[in-house]
This record gives sequence, C-alpha cells and structure tokens, in this order.
Amino acid sequence: MAVQSKGGKRAKGKRALGSKALGSRAVGSRAPGSLLTQSQIDEIFRRFHEACPHPKTELHYQDPFTLLVAVVLSAQATDASVNRATPDLFRVANTPETLLALGEAGLIEKIKTIGLYRSKAKNLIAASKKLVEEHGSKVPDNREALETLPGVGRKTANVVLNVAFGEKTIAVDTHIFRVANRTGLAPGKTPLDVELTLNEVVPERYKHNAHHWLILHGRYVCKARKPECWRCLINDICLYEPKTPAPG
Repeated sequence: MAVQSKGGKRAKGKRALGSKALGSRAVGSRAPGSLLTQSQIDEIFRRFHEACPHPKTELHYQDPFTLLVAVVLSAQATDASVNRATPDLFRVANTPETLLALGEAGLIEKIKTIGLYRSKAKNLIAASKKLVEEHGSKVPDNREALETLPGVGRKTANVVLNVAFGEKTIAVDTHIFRVANRTGLAPGKTPLDVELTLNEVVPERYKHNAHHWLILHGRYVCKARKPECWRCLINDICLYEPKTPAPG
C-alpha cells in the first residue's frame, strides 16, 4: 500500500514555513536539523499512520537470515528484482549452512538477474561462513555485530534491526534521502546526516514504522524524476516548489 506523498527539489532554508504548511498550526521554531516545526512533523507522520497503519517491507523473506540475504541483494537493485530471484534461491538455500553448501558459483546462478550479483554472492557466502563460525548460525541482533558481516553496512543493519528485531531504527535509502531533503523534513548532505536528524525529530510513537512510510512515499508518490504532488498526503506541509500539477 503506497503512502501518498510528495517531493521535488531540496527545500531552501529561507523558505517561509507558515505559508503553505498547516496554516495556523505551523507555529513555533524549527525542529532540530529540520526546516519544519515539530508540529508539522507530527502531522506528517499522523497522516502517514492514518493512511497506512501497518506498513511493511516489500522484500519477501521468511526469517532474519532470509531477510538479511534479501536486503543485501537489494543494494542498488529494486525490491521487485530481488523478489523474482529469491523464491528459487530460498527453496534450496535458506540458512547459512545451505547457502554455504550451494557455494558461490551456485549462488551466482540463482541471483544473476540482480545487479552486482558477483560481489553480492561473494559477500553472502563470506557472511554465511561468519554466521556459522562466530554466531551459531544466527543473525545477530545488534548493530556492531551485524556491521562486521561482509556486505552489511549501516543501512542494511538498520533494516534488519527494524524488521527482524523490532528496533526503532531508520534505514536511509535513496527514497528516504530524497523525501527528507525535498520536503524539508530532514535535509542533509549524506544519508547519515538525514538519519541522525530523523532520529531526533520523528515522534517516538511513529519511529518504528517511519522508514517504511518514507520509502513508500518516495517510491510511489515522491518519485525521483517527477513527484506526483497533486495526490500527496502532505503537499500542504512539504516545502518543495513548484508543486507538480495533476496531469491533463
């Protein structure tokens, strides 16, 4: 289910906040690191929650290990391309041991339709070996251990911690980075900048689902080439200008 959202150019710091955002409710100073007020940010996530109370990742997985595999495979690739490849893969290799038994060459055959498949296969075999040897074949539930696994960086660790273990982490991908900058919600030059600001300003009650809402928002409404502002849930709050008009 898509969360209707909006997007466009990075918001400019001097833009007046009250003109098109929440009317009389757009009061108070900007939230830390944001170009929006805390009341505006609260309203953004209230609307997201109302439209889609239980957002989920669009990657298909069975357990923490298959989630880890799917997230590693999704780097610089679409979730749809990963979901086309993983059913056949998981039928024969859905644990670290069975992935190791499949081997790098066998894994490549299963994932060769996905971008960067050779390096991903190498990393997944190495990560599986490390899981077997150092973690009892279990995916660790802490960032430090996750980020020692080959092919696992901060974003992948955040997804696994959030989806598999219920932590309130925010994984900043290209969609979230775009939405955060376009809207003025959490402008930043790097994904880490954006993540740190989001962690500061997203209301605690919405934090667990925040990255799902923002990803869906960017993927289906606040699109990279042409944001569909006319059907956006938060276009009266978002600072992006000019708004994209409805087609026709």
